[in-house]
Amino acid sequence: MSEEAPEIDRFLALVAAAQGRDNRLTSIQAGLLVAAELGIAHDSRDFARKLGIAHSLVLRELNVLAEREGVLQIVKRDLERFRF
Repeated sequence: MSEEAPEIDRFLALVAAAQGRDNRLTSIQAGLLVAAELGIAHDSRDFARKLGIAHSLVLRELNVLAEREGVLQIVKRDLERFRF
């Protein structure tokens, strides 16, 4: 078994727990919050690459989170990525 498997399982458990606390969160939104909290990813492109999902989906979900007060703050926007 890979050493990454326990980390992946932990990440997924934390994503599920975040969704359990706030049923409005999509899996991607919860994943973004967990990744930011754990320091796994600090920008949208890195998150998309690490999870193997389209960057455009990540950007859409980040914008939804940023619209919700106090959930996530976008600290920098540029042509390629958003930093959170």
